[in-house]
Amino acid sequence: MRVIAPDKTVWDDQAEEVILPSTTGQLGVLSGHAPMMTALDVGVMRVRSKSEWVPIALLGGFAEVEENEVTILVNGAERGQSIDRSQAQTAYTEAQANLEKADSNGSDQEKMKAKNALKRARARFQAAGGMAE
Repeated sequence: MRVIAPDKTVWDDQAEEVILPSTTGQLGVLSGHAPMMTALDVGVMRVRSKSEWVPIALLGGFAEVEENEVTILVNGAERGQSIDRSQAQTAYTEAQANLEKADSNGSDQEKMKAKNALKRARARFQAAGGMAE
């Protein structure tokens, strides 16, 4: 399995199971999965490797499953272990406040930007081990 972002390869190793944040909901992939391609939403991907789950925050992209190989191309990605939890929590709290502010008196464009920022902040906080709603 490989997770490739524009600036780096975030994962290039074997995986026993992968749970992807597809645009239609969570999608699990095990060995022998049928070939497919899917769009990915902003969210947390979970990889089970050596019986341990590794969270990776994804910022949207695509995943391809073919011949027991999963290739994920994303706009951005970070392993949960490399994210500072307290900074991620602060960013999540600020993003919530910005969305509330935009909802009360912002333009449609500001509301959409605030919603996307909240999704990114939530994914990073969850990947870092935080319990975001």
